Amino acid sequence: MSVSTDILESYRAPGRVMARKLAQGPREDRALATLMGALGLIFVGQWPGLIRAARLDPSIPVDARIGGALMGLMFLMPLIAYGVAALVRIVARVLGGKGSWFGARLALFWSLLAVSPLMLVQGLIAGLTGPGPLLSVMEGVVLAAFLWLWINAVRVVEKGLS
Repeated sequence: MSVSTDILESYRAPGRVMARKLAQGPREDRALATLMGALGLIFVGQWPGLIRAARLDPSIPVDARIGGALMGLMFLMPLIAYGVAALVRIVARVLGGKGSWFGARLALFWSLLAVSPLMLVQGLIAGLTGPGPLLSVMEGVVLAAFLWLWINAVRVVEKGLS
């Protein structure tokens, strides 16, 4: 299936999508591409908010803000994501999980990619309205969706549920 179809299906049946991804076998290149694709979309989603912030406070130019976001998301965040996935795998193992290190990474990386369209909308809201109740609600929706996707993916990885 295509990535966009899998993303849409993830919101209805995240376990089924994760089981299908795991059935493709451990391919670290695919996992890393998933993570980098997610972070690339999240990076682009931040642009409207960064442009708005630069117009409101011109002491930090927009190119500096975008450069900082690029550094954080595309260079530092992959290291953090690998660390978080390893930490979740260790905790799951202590709690009796039967998954793999690759599965823990894929669960996190896929969840980030699946929630990235919502983060694009969140960035659009940040650029159009700025801080406020609408942006706060959207941030809550993004967080809830990410946790829903990630928890269900980890369940599949660690227990074989679908």
